[in-house]
Amino acid sequence: MKKEENSLYKFESLSDFHQVFGLQKPLHPMVSFIDINEIKKLPEDFPKAMVMNFYKISYKTGLCGQAKYGQNYYDFGEGGLVFTSPNQIFESPSGNSASGFLLLIHPDFFLTYSLAKKIKEYGFFSYAVNEALHLSDKEKETILSIFNIIDEELKSRIDDFSQDVIIAQIELLLNYCNRFYKRQFITRKAINNDLLQKLEEILDNYFNNSSSIQQGIPTVQLLADKLNMSSSYLSDMLRSITGQNAQQHIQIKLIEKAKEKLSTTNLSISEIAYELGFEHSQSFSRLFKSKSGICPLKFRQSFN
Repeated sequence: MKKEENSLYKFESLSDFHQVFGLQKPLHPMVSFIDINEIKKLPEDFPKAMVMNFYKISYKTGLCGQAKYGQNYYDFGEGGLVFTSPNQIFESPSGNSASGFLLLIHPDFFLTYSLAKKIKEYGFFSYAVNEALHLSDKEKETILSIFNIIDEELKSRIDDFSQDVIIAQIELLLNYCNRFYKRQFITRKAINNDLLQKLEEILDNYFNNSSSIQQGIPTVQLLADKLNMSSSYLSDMLRSITGQNAQQHIQIKLIEKAKEKLSTTNLSISEIAYELGFEHSQSFSRLFKSKSGICPLKFRQSFN
């Protein structure tokens, strides 16, 4: 464990994590399964902000409870999963408000396995805590059954097959979570459609108020911040609704605004590119042609 100058605690190993939270030594140096109820409460002056160089998958009951949207309830109240990738800041998992489990995995555990690369493709490791995966009863049973297999494997004698078995279970867990998040996007369809409408309004205001001239092309992070969500969750949510991620959505809006200016104004191609936030008109022309199949000038000529 290392204390940073800004009171950020950095855990370099699973053993450090166990020691700080008053747990017995981990059964494996690179994988640990922890019952949250066994975590000791930290002193009041202990920093809440922490960072570690391993993956953390948290199942907590205290994250849940139904949320109401209009006259309908969405999300299940049987438990929630939160995912943290190495070097992400998180808050102390201790406290009396939740029970559940933690699965900690050092990235080196995946070396020589395909999951070492594939795990970076699971976008939910970049989601915020308020974008947790809420589980139904059946989904909860599935997740806990996998946790149980991992726990039993860690408690058994380590042999030549232990790593293969545990990694297979972790990959199965992540694939189920991928499926369950897709279900969550569906069950949140009403609220997600409202977010899509709000996103359209943000982009319209951005271009109409000439923010693009001052700040350039809007970024995914800018939109995510205005919607109070992580950029990864925004892209995955949009993909579930429209089939396009956030970056593609921005590009579609850019082309839409460009076509409007090309067909209704006498602005030059360079002036339009500037108003849309491009530093170079060539970049604008390339994007326009790649998305429209025709260059801006020929598009304009088609109206004359």
